[in-house]
Amino acid sequence: MPLPSTYAERNCSLARALEVVGERWTLLIIRDAFFGVRRFGDFATQLGIPRAVLTSRLKSLVREGVLSRDDAGSYQLTERGIALWPAVRALMHWGDESYSPSGAKRALRHDADGGLVDAGNRCQECGALVPVPELRIEPGPGYEPPAEPQDPVSTAMNQPRLLLEPISP
Repeated sequence: MPLPSTYAERNCSLARALEVVGERWTLLIIRDAFFGVRRFGDFATQLGIPRAVLTSRLKSLVREGVLSRDDAGSYQLTERGIALWPAVRALMHWGDESYSPSGAKRALRHDADGGLVDAGNRCQECGALVPVPELRIEPGPGYEPPAEPQDPVSTAMNQPRLLLEPISP
């Protein structure tokens, strides 16, 4: 349930940001966009989200400039959307620390040198602060392979790949 609309008029940047991205489905859509999901049907399949809810969230994210939509119906993160990476990364790290006793579900590496990237996006090999397009995501030590065969998008998402790289099954 979104915050009352009166929060948008208040002088609070956090309340305004939560109006845009503070709902669970919205953050999961943004996460999957970082992982390369681009098509409506693929978001629906990956998230198990009701289609009406997905339609509403995607429209809102496009309206707010977090996602753009091309003529073919493909969604991608805008610069404004990519700027959400530190928040998404922090939540993923917190979730791994709090709920994944075997370690991170997904590891991030600096594509240039293969160094592991810490929670602050710093490469442990070269020390560089790694921009999102240079982050390679791969299954981490806490990743549990699915017991059943997966759809092509899920299979692609669970292979080492650059963030933001579109998945095209």
